[in-house]
Amino acid sequence: MRNSDDLAKRDAAACAEIRAVYDELARRPIERNCLRRNECCHFKLTGRTPLLTKGEALLAARALRRRGRKQMPTSPSGACPFLQGTTGDCLIYKDRPFGCRTHFCAAAGGPYARSEVLDLIRRLEDIDVALGGDGVHKIEDAVAAVLRELR
Repeated sequence: MRNSDDLAKRDAAACAEIRAVYDELARRPIERNCLRRNECCHFKLTGRTPLLTKGEALLAARALRRRGRKQMPTSPSGACPFLQGTTGDCLIYKDRPFGCRTHFCAAAGGPYARSEVLDLIRRLEDIDVALGGDGVHKIEDAVAAVLRELR
């Protein structure tokens, strides 16, 4: 079993690599314009929920903790748990998952073609394996599991 210093270093390196993937995505010449209308954040209405790897969930959980929260927010309305009901803002926008960045929102330009981002998806999958993840999970479940591990 690894000691806590080793785990902290591993987690920090994984978060840095996830951010590098997100930065690479932002540099791609794929026309997008997120207007933060947040329609795509209403999963119950869209029928679509982002799926996260363990690394993405780790980054999201750490962003949530930086905001002073230790538990996964709940959303009885079926909206993303990170969507603030009073303001409509995302609690973790800077660290939002890959699926939220490549979303299906028509107002932002529609979905990315998988072929345009497959190399980045593979990098996320490799990080998942390195962290001992077991593939993608719904955003709520993925982040809640990582928050339990961080206690």
